[in-house]
Formats: sequence, C-alpha cells, structure tokens
Amino acid sequence: MSSLAQQRRIVEQLRREADIKRARASNAIEDLKKYVVEHESEDFLLVGFHSQKANPFREKNPCVLI
Repeated sequence: MSSLAQQRRIVEQLRREADIKRARASNAIEDLKKYVVEHESEDFLLVGFHSQKANPFREKNPCVLI
C-alpha cells in the first residue's frame, strides 16, 4: 500500500472517530459505580462460591505424596 493511500485511510479513520458521541467522564464514572454496586452480589471475588463444586478453579485431584 502506498504512503498516500495509507495516509488517506488514517484520515478516514480519524474522521469516523471524530463523529463518535462521547460521554463526560464524570457521568461515565457514576454509571460505572452504579453498575458495580447493583451487581456486587453476583461477583464471586467478593462473595465467593455457594458451594465448592460451583468453583471452576478448585483443585480437581489433590496431589498426594507417598
């Protein structure tokens, strides 16, 4: 691909990105905090698993040394 064609592709991409409507960071942060608080009861890192069998990271066969 020639340098001119590559530059045109970059300019077209930048034009597409410039047309994207963006949210203010303060609004996005509030939405993110709200989402985290609403879904914290489903987060296994916070509440753990309801049973050992539900844990996909458990040891399948414990190592036994003789």
